[in-house]
Amino acid sequence: MQLIDGNKISAEIKLEIAKEVEEFKANGGKTPHLAAILVGNDGASETYVSNKVKDCEQVGFLSTLVRYEDTITEKELLDKIVEINNDGDIDGLIVQLPLPKHISEQKVIETIHFKKDVDGFHPVNMGRLVLSLPSFIPATPFGITELIKRYHIETEGRNCVILGRSNIVGTPMNLLMSRKAYPGNCTVTVCHSKTKNIREICRNADIIIAAMGSVEFVTADMVKEGAVVIDVGITRIKSDKTKSGWKLTGDVKFDEVAPRCSFITPVPGGVGPMTRAALLKNTLMAAGKEIYL
Repeated sequence: MQLIDGNKISAEIKLEIAKEVEEFKANGGKTPHLAAILVGNDGASETYVSNKVKDCEQVGFLSTLVRYEDTITEKELLDKIVEINNDGDIDGLIVQLPLPKHISEQKVIETIHFKKDVDGFHPVNMGRLVLSLPSFIPATPFGITELIKRYHIETEGRNCVILGRSNIVGTPMNLLMSRKAYPGNCTVTVCHSKTKNIREICRNADIIIAAMGSVEFVTADMVKEGAVVIDVGITRIKSDKTKSGWKLTGDVKFDEVAPRCSFITPVPGGVGPMTRAALLKNTLMAAGKEIYL
């Protein structure tokens, strides 16, 4: 069994990006600039956004953080997004989800200009992904494909089971793993809450990508010997084994599944750091106009 180290790979990617930024600027390019909008005071969202700001500093990006109370109106938020869309100095824009219930997440996603949509959620970017055209790929699936490539995991002709069908992970992951490229050329099965015989389906998988948000759902009896298991889930649960009284747990029962695997990601330290690294890669591409002029 080989552990897939997301911390290590993300650190390598950040060094690569920092070097590219220096070269980019030396050749007359501008400093990449990422803007983030945070609404409310959700603890997890606060942590995610602060980490993204730190990541920008590490690789030489500029970053702008716009904060609002959760009482902001939908119109006020959308107006701010339009303002950032029209700001020529800002290359990428993310709005941290989830948002308060009175604000439509879909309206927010569609208001962000697709050329600055470094989260990869805009219908234009998702549509181009469907057609295998260049686009900003949602950060978590993008990060997973980087892990697969850098660990040289074979995908062609393999059976890949994706647990979860969200627009953020499951659906784009399906498109990426079945496309005519590496990593891809898999036969993909997407399982979800209405799927029957999930355990039997998983037992035939060469690759399992678990993104259901269900703590330790994947157990050893669902995984065949030598399978690759990528755990996207991350849930904070109570624990009497940590000083804080909490621990982060994935969708995979790691201790019993790991011995059966050829490769497996831990939680934390697997997919999470790669999501942040992928966001930086998207922002660099936006600054360099690599996808859209």
